[in-house]
Parts: sequence; C-alpha cells; structure tokens
Amino acid sequence: MRHFLVTVLQISILLLPFWSAAQNTPIINATVSGRIIDARTERPLIGAAVVIKGTTNGSSAKEDGRFTLLTGQKLPFTLTVSFVGYKTTDVVINENNVEIRLEEGTNELADVVITSRRRQESAQNVPIPISVLRGALVEDAGAFNVNRLKELVPSVQLYSSNARNTTLNIRGLGSTFGLTNDGIDPGVGFYVDGVYYARPAATALDFVDIDQIEVLRGPQGTLFGKNTTAGAFNITTRPASFQPGATFEVSYGNYNYMQAKASVTGPLTRNLAARVSFSGTQRNGLIYNVRTQQPVNSLNNLGVRGQLLYTPSDNVKLTLAGDMSDQKPLGYAVIYAGVVPTQRPAYRQFNTIIADLGYKLPSTNPFDRITDQDTPSRANNTLGGVSLNADIKLGGGTLTSTSAWRYWKWDPLNDRDYIGLPVFTISAGNSKHDQYSQEIRYAGNVSSRVSGVVGAFYLYQDLQSDPVQTEEAGSAQWRFAQSSTSALWKTPGLFDNFGIRTTNRIRSTSAALFAQADWAITDKLHFLPGLRYNYDRKIANYKRETYGGLQTTDAALIALKNAVYTNQAFDADVDETNLSGQLTLQYKASDRLNAFATYSTAYKPIGINIGGLPTANGQVLTDLARVNPEFVTHYEVGIKTKPTPNSVLNLVVHNSDIKDYQTQVQTPEPGVNRGYLANAEKVRVWGVELDGNLRVSNAFSVYGALAYTDAKYVSFKNAPVPLEETGAAQAFKDVSGGALPGVSKWAGSLGGEVSGSGKFLSQEGRYFFAADAYFRSSFSSSPSPSQYLNIDGYTLVNARVGFRASNGTSVFLWSRNLLNQNYFEQLLPAPGNAGQYGAVLGDPRTYGITLRYSF
Repeated sequence: MRHFLVTVLQISILLLPFWSAAQNTPIINATVSGRIIDARTERPLIGAAVVIKGTTNGSSAKEDGRFTLLTGQKLPFTLTVSFVGYKTTDVVINENNVEIRLEEGTNELADVVITSRRRQESAQNVPIPISVLRGALVEDAGAFNVNRLKELVPSVQLYSSNARNTTLNIRGLGSTFGLTNDGIDPGVGFYVDGVYYARPAATALDFVDIDQIEVLRGPQGTLFGKNTTAGAFNITTRPASFQPGATFEVSYGNYNYMQAKASVTGPLTRNLAARVSFSGTQRNGLIYNVRTQQPVNSLNNLGVRGQLLYTPSDNVKLTLAGDMSDQKPLGYAVIYAGVVPTQRPAYRQFNTIIADLGYKLPSTNPFDRITDQDTPSRANNTLGGVSLNADIKLGGGTLTSTSAWRYWKWDPLNDRDYIGLPVFTISAGNSKHDQYSQEIRYAGNVSSRVSGVVGAFYLYQDLQSDPVQTEEAGSAQWRFAQSSTSALWKTPGLFDNFGIRTTNRIRSTSAALFAQADWAITDKLHFLPGLRYNYDRKIANYKRETYGGLQTTDAALIALKNAVYTNQAFDADVDETNLSGQLTLQYKASDRLNAFATYSTAYKPIGINIGGLPTANGQVLTDLARVNPEFVTHYEVGIKTKPTPNSVLNLVVHNSDIKDYQTQVQTPEPGVNRGYLANAEKVRVWGVELDGNLRVSNAFSVYGALAYTDAKYVSFKNAPVPLEETGAAQAFKDVSGGALPGVSKWAGSLGGEVSGSGKFLSQEGRYFFAADAYFRSSFSSSPSPSQYLNIDGYTLVNARVGFRASNGTSVFLWSRNLLNQNYFEQLLPAPGNAGQYGAVLGDPRTYGITLRYSF
C-alpha cells in the first residue's frame, strides 16, 4: 500500500508543472467556442461531442457545457453536435461564442464512429462484424484490461495463467490455448493508436486513458499492417488537446483494492499540445499460501502514457507518444484442482506418489483458495515503447506514417508442480523482446466512385532469453519421474538441484504490401476487393545444457537423469511468402439496412518450436522444430439493421476452414517447457453472432450480444493423448471430430442502464443504475479433448449504482461477480502427467466505490 500511495504522489507532483502550463492557455489564432444546453431545461450537456463537419477536428463540452475548438478555417462553417439521448444536429456557425440547444431524441440512438478502415465512418455502414466499446463504458464496467473485455464481447476468448502465457482469440482462433510458445505469431492483431503489439503479454497491461476499443472479427489483413487471421483489437487512446482538460479518478474496494487514474491535457504553445496519463492498481492476493502465511496472486500495476501533438498546419498532424507499464504482482499461482486416473501402473498414480512421500494436500477443493506451493512466486512484467505518427492530408485522402519501437521484459519464478513438494524448485523463463515497426499507408478517394487504402508494413522482432532460462528439479522429483521398480531411482541426491539452463533467440522479420478498395458500383451496391503480399523470415538458435544432480559416470544413473532433462541444441532459418486477400459485396438497401458477404483467405507465418523438443528412444525429434504456416479460408454473410431510429440489430454467419492449424500440445516430458507446437491437418470454425442496442428513452438503454460457435478438429490424426490416456500403448491419438479448446458453443452478454435527473449534495445531475451479465456454456480446457479437463458453464453478474453530476463529478458503488460465482478460467495438467491438474481460478465477488472528476 505504501509503495502504491507514494507512487501516486510522485506522479501527481510530476503532473503539477504540466497542469500549471495547461491552465495558462496561450493566445490561439483561430478558435470557436460556445455552450451546449438542453433546449427544454437549459441545463448544460457535459460531454456532448462537437465536430467540424467534414473534418476530424472535434472536442467535447466541459464544465457548464462549454467547448472550444482550435481551427484555421474561416467562418462560416458547420458543426455537428451530438449527445446520447439527444438528436444529432448540424449547426452553421457565423460567429464565436455560440449557444447550441439540443432537443431530446428518445427515438434516436447515437451513431458510433470508427476508424478501423482508416477513415472516420459509422460502424453500421462498414461491411465488417465489429464490436465497439466506448472508453466511458469500459471504465464504468471496471474492465481495466483486455481480460475483462471478454465479458462485454462474447466472441472474444482470453486465457492467462500469467502475463506471458496469455491466449487472445476471436471465435476460438488466434493463439495457441494454454501455454505460450514464442516461436509463433498471434492471429489476433493488437493495435494501440496504430502501433502493433507483437507479444501476447501486451494484453496484460492496464488500460491508460482509453477513448475507444474496436473489436473486428474475421481476417483483416488487407486493412492492417500485420497478419490478422482471426481479427483485430483496434484501440485508440484519448489524444492530446488544445483545450485544457483533466480527469482524476480513485477507487477503493475489498481485498484492499486501490486504483488511481489521472489525465491532464492542454496547449504548450500555439501549435503544440500535450497529454499525460497515469494509472495505478493494487490489490491483495485472492489465494492464501499456508506455507508462507501470505496471500498470493495480487495486483501491483503502474502505467504512464505521454503524448505531444504538433500541428504545423491544418494539413499536418504529428503525434509523439511514449508509454510504460510495470507490473510486479506476487505470483500467478495455479491451484491444485484434481486428479485423473491415468493408464500408468498403480505406483505411478499421483495419489500413490504423494502418499509414498508422506505429503498431504492442504485442500482438495480449489475454491478454498489455499495453496502450499514452496517456490516463491514472481511475475515481473515490464513493457513500453515510443511511437511517432504523422497524418498528412494529400489530395482526396490522408498519408499516414507510424514508426514505433517497443520492448518487453519478463522476469518470472513459478512453481511448476502446483503443490508443496520440491518436485520442480525453479521455473524461470526470463525473456526480453524488442520490436521495431514501420507502417505507411494512404487512405482516401480515388474518384467519386472509388476509395480505399494502400499500405506497406515492416516489423522486426528480437526475442531472447535474459540471459538464461532455468528449470530445476528438487529432491521429490525422483518419485514423480520413476518409471520402473528399479532401486536406482532411490539413489540419494540423484535429482537434487538437477536442471537445465537454456539460451535461446529468435529473430523475426515480417514485411507486407496490402490494399483494399471500395468501389461504389451504384449508390447502394459496393464491391470491395483486397490483396495482401507477405514475407516472413525467422532465425532461431536454441541451446540448453543440464547441470546439477548426482555427478556420476554410471550409465544406468545417467539414463535416469536423461529421462527428466537432456541436452538439446538446434539452429533454424526459415522463410515463406504468401499472397492472400478478400472479396466483399455490400448492398446498402437503405439507411437502415446494410447487407454484406465476404470471401477471404489469410495466412499465419511459419513457426519454430523454441520451448524444447520431445524425444523418442533417447533421440531429440529435431524435425518438430519447424511448424508449417497456417492457412485460413473464410466465408461470412452479415446484415446490419436499424429497425427503428432508437435501435440497432446485427446478424452475422461465419465459417473458417484452417489448414495446418498451429496448436500447442502437452507432453509427459518435464523437459519440454510449456509443451511444443504441432500442426493439426484441418480445423473448422463456424457460427452465428447476434448483437444489438436499444435506447428506450434518455433514461433507459439496453445492449446485448449472443454468439454460437462450433469449433472442431476436422482432422488431427497425430495428437498427443489426453491426460487420462498417459501411459497407453500409443503416445499419440486421432482426435478428429473433437472440440477445439477454450471455445464455448454458446456465449452471451446483456447489459443496460436506467437513469433519472436529481440532486446530490446540492449538485444537479443524474442518478443511475447499471448492470451487465456474461454467460458461457461448457468448454474443453485440453488441446487433446479430455473427459476430465472440461470446464462447466457459468454466469457472471456485475452492477453499479451512483450519481453523475453536471459539474463533471461522478461517484458510484460497484460490484463484479456480484453473485460470487465459483468458476475456472483454465485447467492445466501438471508437468510429468502423473494425473494431477491445476486450475486458474476466476475472481470471487469484489466490490468498492469510485470517485471521478472531469472537466
């Protein structure tokens, strides 16, 4: 707590000079200011959006409904003014300091503007299945990271046993389920202000000053720089502004949860504006370690983001941004969840093993939330970077250049056996990563009938051990590794401190040319072809060496040690090229009906196993070092409708066929860290998605989404056996027809808000009550389908109630998992496959209070 509060104080002190500068607004050549009020009550409409029509120059109403716009344009011009629950209005401005009156529009639903197609347009007009989450909704719902977004977008799946081992999927596709292998690329693009984040650990960061999140479903490679075979997250943060403004927020909840956020923006000179944002989150652990007498799985996150906006002219906008996130939680403990009877002999079953060692589990109920893990937990996750974005208006469009450098450092220490025995005493996969990216694209109108985007993308990554990755066994390892009744297994000290030190490095180069056109054959019928050319190269170096244990020349004892850890080394240099694209036909029957059909192909680059290779008959299977590229053929038909002015209802049917699906599989060998990669011959994912919004009145709104997803292995004839079949005559199995892991057939969300005007502590504003629910059906938690490693369906309910004052102050009480539902996020077999498996638990009920002030 002390560290958290001191840090908040330090950040606040750092903000003071900037805050002072922001208050002294310099004289600006051309400004338009005014006030936006309710036409009936004349109350100020704080937060109303104001945009100069035909441009991206906009602002929002602050305290007392006032707004200010910096512009070089000459009067008169038209402003577009919008506010939730009111009619969007175009107003011709002839003078400064205007008063704009908005009429309540109970029959209108505010339009959602997106930028995913590299221009501002209505989400209902684009032929792409897309979910849009406004920053205000994300903040109010307590979704301060990507993991919590899946409760709002049911087609998204995210699983994380720690920051590194993070799976982010859309419709069940994107990344390998379970444990991350650094040798493959994610299939879901993750972009923040146009910058691609290459490592899955980036999704663990806390959101800092988010303006909007767009979740695009299906391949998007003709619009974005990196391959996006399953979809993309397009996240935009709040930009620097020439209008001074600030937001401050503090929250406190049970488990000693504390969160503080601050953001300050304003002009520094005539053409230079800045924004500085901060987020800090702390929470005690939700699991109690009875061995160390302290809670684990805590939160201890800090994030800082800064931006400089330079506008030398109306046609040029330069943004320099930098960010840093530092996370130092006390572990990501995986809890003992159960035991599966395997096909190994009785003496190799988990319960027999721990009985022979005189060990008793502290609890066999994972929802007691206790553990006795004997290895200290550490999960230091640091990431950040710098980017420079240039937007230059040329002709009928905009030329954009985005240059970025990003880094990631991972410093972990895990207990791989999940229990209090010294089976594995050290598991530390220290890594560091640097990436350099450059994207150049032009988006605009070619003629009155043709528009589109054309671009080039380059990405270089260097990921390596830092400086060495360590795995070490302990004194109890002999009993778990024992595969015969030979007395040699009991040799004193045979496996004590026996381990491997691994150095690895993988350098990846990706380059692409992409283009997509939008040809308006008629006013209603549009044809959208897209094309992408990829080049990918990966150079990998892998070497690991054994150390420790009993030093002996006895061949029989050496063979026993080699059954646990072996020396391995290989080098790989692979490259591939690929041509992919899409064809979309769109029919805009009216302003209320937009139908589209898409055929597309997509490509995920070649992979390299960089976490250790399995062995057979004492030989390392080096032919498994290379993993084939993944090819996706995708079909989609959708319809977007506005049945009434105050409602939206969208329906999409999709089908994806994947050849050489890249999957992560488990193996009984402890030395294969995090499993290894393999190709399933063919996978198919199809489904139906329905989402909608309804604004009954200015006082009541509701939103929801429903997804049915059927994801199966069409052909996977050489999959490793599931946990319960470990020890069978065959080590591999045909799992064709089995379900893909991590995908529920049914998932949905439903939420809404009711509000009414009133006063609180003499302040005028609106009381509100909001709630949302997320449900999903059961799903497999094993890459090879298992009858034991299935997670039951569950429903989560979140709620908040509070008051939003007209002066920009908000206060509300909130609760997440209000009904205190016990549920698993993941079930994971323990290394060695003795039958034991662990669980990543979902959070119990949490609650607290938030105070926010904005102007």
